[in-house]
Amino acid sequence: MPKQNTFSSWRGRLAQRAVHGAWAWVQRTGSVTAERPGRFRFGSLGTGTRLAFPLGTVFGEPWIHLGAHCIVGEQVTLTAGLMPDLDLGPDPILRIGDGVVLGRGSHVIADTTVTIGSDCYFGPYVYVTSTNHSYDDPHQPIGKQWPRMEPVEIGSGCWIGTGAVILPGARIGRNVVVAAGAVVRGEVPDHAVVAGAPAKVVRRWTPADGWQPPLRTPAPVPIPDGVTSEQLVALSDLDDETVARLAELDEDEQGGESEEGTGARARVLGPAAPGGGEPAARLAALDSDG
Repeated sequence: MPKQNTFSSWRGRLAQRAVHGAWAWVQRTGSVTAERPGRFRFGSLGTGTRLAFPLGTVFGEPWIHLGAHCIVGEQVTLTAGLMPDLDLGPDPILRIGDGVVLGRGSHVIADTTVTIGSDCYFGPYVYVTSTNHSYDDPHQPIGKQWPRMEPVEIGSGCWIGTGAVILPGARIGRNVVVAAGAVVRGEVPDHAVVAGAPAKVVRRWTPADGWQPPLRTPAPVPIPDGVTSEQLVALSDLDDETVARLAELDEDEQGGESEEGTGARARVLGPAAPGGGEPAARLAALDSDG
């Protein structure tokens, strides 16, 4: 077995750390924010919004308006107009609401109006375009024929899966899930799930019927307001037996035995309980305070 050169190994590790540190500095310095827009002059760039470095292709930024607290991932392309240095008039072409996340490598091509509502989340490599090639003339190369343009609108609260394609003329409602790899055209109603190419509605929620077809898994339980990170760490240290006993006590409380259940829960979470110790004792104290 060849003998390892300790000096060379140490030097290689040092060089690796230097490269990673330098790249992290470049990413921090090269990111675009309202306070540090660099060469970009967006129509508006909201507070807390950050475009990660390295950026993809960006042009027509005077007609691009980004809301507050958006995250634009690395290599994301944002364009307004067919090409740079065009005068597109007084109105915004690409509007992105507050709290939008655009995943790495996504493209938003706005040759005519594209609107993305607030709190939309895009996975990586999503493609949104308001322009499509035309092929009316069978004697001309498709790339030389004048394209068709139609506005695109994505409602607030949507989740757009990895690799989805949103075509010109798409009208996506509020709180819509677009499955990974779906190709969306036309109108999608509020509170729907679409999948496939072309995308079709595979599930929808209405006030009268709820989700149809019904969801196969129970809804996740949100963390209650006021719960601290220390309490979550304490819960993670409980064993399965203790968790099961707590669940039984919660059922008793819902059945009207709240005082007895609360006291019993404190006993279960005491230091002597299985999986007890400091986390369980802290939870017992929290219960008695509540």
